[in-house]
Amino acid sequence: MQSWIDTLTSWSGSLAGLLWGSPITLILLLGIGFYLTLRLGFVQLRGFRHSAALISGKYSDPEHVGEVSHFQALATALSATVGTGNIAGVATAISLGGPGALFWMWMTAFFGMATKFAECSLALKYREVSPDGSIAGGPMYTLFHGLKMKRTAVAFAAFALIASFGIGNMVQANSVVDGLTFIWPELGEWAWLVGLAMALLVGMVILGGVQRIAKVASAIVPFMAILYIAAALIVLFSNMSEIPAAFATIFNYALNPWAVGGAAVGEAIRWGVARGLFSNEAGLGSSPMAHAAARTNEPAREGLVAMMEPFIDTLIICTMTGLVIVVTGVWQNAPEGVVGAALTAHAFSQSLGGGGAIVVGIGLALFAFSTMIAWSYYGDRCALFLFGEKAVMPYRVVYTLLVVFGAAVPLKLVWNIADVTNLLMALPNLLALVLLGAVVKGIRDDYFSRQGV
Repeated sequence: MQSWIDTLTSWSGSLAGLLWGSPITLILLLGIGFYLTLRLGFVQLRGFRHSAALISGKYSDPEHVGEVSHFQALATALSATVGTGNIAGVATAISLGGPGALFWMWMTAFFGMATKFAECSLALKYREVSPDGSIAGGPMYTLFHGLKMKRTAVAFAAFALIASFGIGNMVQANSVVDGLTFIWPELGEWAWLVGLAMALLVGMVILGGVQRIAKVASAIVPFMAILYIAAALIVLFSNMSEIPAAFATIFNYALNPWAVGGAAVGEAIRWGVARGLFSNEAGLGSSPMAHAAARTNEPAREGLVAMMEPFIDTLIICTMTGLVIVVTGVWQNAPEGVVGAALTAHAFSQSLGGGGAIVVGIGLALFAFSTMIAWSYYGDRCALFLFGEKAVMPYRVVYTLLVVFGAAVPLKLVWNIADVTNLLMALPNLLALVLLGAVVKGIRDDYFSRQGV
């Protein structure tokens, strides 16, 4: 049995590495963001101020259809995207691709803002509203109603459902244990007990549906983001003299093959784009399911709110992590074997001492917990689409129970399967974005002309 699992782990790891490491995959994801940026007239720049106004509640209308506010929809989606990628993912990108990887993460965020606008505007346009006011939306409904592609819609929902148990649940439960063992190493022996406590907390939230998930997410997300950014700013202020050199290093490794070598620039592009897209999930099709529940009758409004996700996730939070790693110099002189989240903790500890591990540990635990509750909603929308309303509550119960398993079991195989299914989710979603590009442009043009944006 163990041999079979080892073989499957090795095979799935090779497949995940091939898919995420392929230039074709990265060009496809980043290229469609570039195409949508041009097609939509740089909507991420033109609509930025209006987006901030929408999030503040300036244009909210209680008469519009929906279950959650613009801010709650954004917080729910952000709670899924702001996760281990912001701590461990950035460190991995810089370890393997050099400081230039951070620049290419910025590129994924900039073009990803246009992708988010497109996929979430379509989610609003093609969502389904039940007689009781509950809402279901996302790429499966866009494919089904917008393109009449039922089989492709079913494929997306199936891949997303599988991904929810992996990247959304068990991997995150494992990351919570990792985060807490940064602070209290002895907890590693009681992982199952931590998992049980987490399962209770997750169950209490997700069994209440999207409105309870949104309320919890809108409380957790700002708190954890402010805590993490504040700690990062303390480190950066204490190394202020190194910041200009850090930016010069980032740009050099990203763009200057004559200074650092063509191979170094190539690795920066590969790891920066891969980890950037993995962190902000632009094009994967996950966050449209949360944004579809927003209280608005204007698809473009939620698209504008959604495009702030890559800005907050990557251009702010990932940048904080990356700069701390570069200015402290740990990307060059970290002890042997210190990688991923441990590298980030080591960087924070250079200025904050033991408090550095505490910040990273708490951040990792909160980020992972918030990801779990958001992904449960994505999974139950897919269960609803595939099997009907009767499947939603059993899905939530199974999802809650798997938290315990995820916390206690090494999950290399689950990570690999999650990587593969995440990318398989993206393909049908990207197809919809290309085929419905004219529809998205019409939504944007109509709304911007009426609002004078």
